Amino acid sequence: MEKRLKQYLEFYRSVAAGEKEIGERESFRREMLVQIQFFQHERLIHLIVTVLFALLAVITILASLIIQEPAVFLLCLMFFVLLIPYIRHYYILENGVQKLYEYYDRIEL
Repeated sequence: MEKRLKQYLEFYRSVAAGEKEIGERESFRREMLVQIQFFQHERLIHLIVTVLFALLAVITILASLIIQEPAVFLLCLMFFVLLIPYIRHYYILENGVQKLYEYYDRIEL
């Protein structure tokens, strides 16, 4: 998804900068809105997953304070190992969608 987002960002940047010509602007903007909606949906799903993993990590930290078993510490470590890439991916999606909004606004009718 990150690669696809970067390709779209580069394409829309070049269109917004006037480096590439497009056909009918209205149909181009409609298509751009469809792509933005796809990325918004992806962003929402990853937000839900990231928040879920963050909550599970906090719960296992609290559980590890109460139940001092190696398995609980291992579970906590596993949640944090998964949480870090999720946060990175969500960060990329969030910033990419914000850039798409900017490009959409710059492409005038």
